[in-house]
Amino acid sequence: MRSLPLPVMLTARLLPVALLACVGWAWSTGPMSDSADKKHKDASPEPTASASPGPSASVAARTYAKPPAPCGAVTAATVKALVPGAGTAGKELAATDESVRRGCSWSALKGYDYHWLDVSFEVKDSDALAKQAYAAGDKGDGTPQEIGDGARLTSALTTKDKQKTREAIVTVRAANALVTVTYNGSDFETKGAPSADTVDKGALRAARDAVAALRATTGV
Repeated sequence: MRSLPLPVMLTARLLPVALLACVGWAWSTGPMSDSADKKHKDASPEPTASASPGPSASVAARTYAKPPAPCGAVTAATVKALVPGAGTAGKELAATDESVRRGCSWSALKGYDYHWLDVSFEVKDSDALAKQAYAAGDKGDGTPQEIGDGARLTSALTTKDKQKTREAIVTVRAANALVTVTYNGSDFETKGAPSADTVDKGALRAARDAVAALRATTGV
């Protein structure tokens, strides 16, 4: 088998690093960070003296108190099918508060085929806040899916330096938790990408695994 050209090899090796850096930014200082949550809470108006008291914290108990272990949320069979050549253990993504959000990624270059999969969980204080966050991320370009209490699938084919990459993202709300799955792939020999059907079905398979893990470990 002929070896990959140096620029392609560098791209394959650096792509996971770049993606992890983006995720790390989002979780540490970006819109998914704890500081962003704090700003949202600080901006909420204080209740007036005449307002009716809401339910107590004990009454409005959260369905999910914390995220599950993310690297065990996708089955080994799914990882092997979607990311050939990757270790099934995965790599946990850094998070500032693991009681609120956790994530894991898998990536591998096998022959000329590169695949990336990641799954993330975020637990909100209530179903209402999870619904609000889910709605805020809806750009109107997703296809509804029957997973959890609401889900959508978005996918796209991009081209950079004549190399095509196809990516699918599944966002799910399950009670007070949000689950996001990203799956993509590229063929460095043909400069093409997997079919839309392959990538979409792969992302949905991983999303179903992740929601099942959420329900089995931290909820009902």
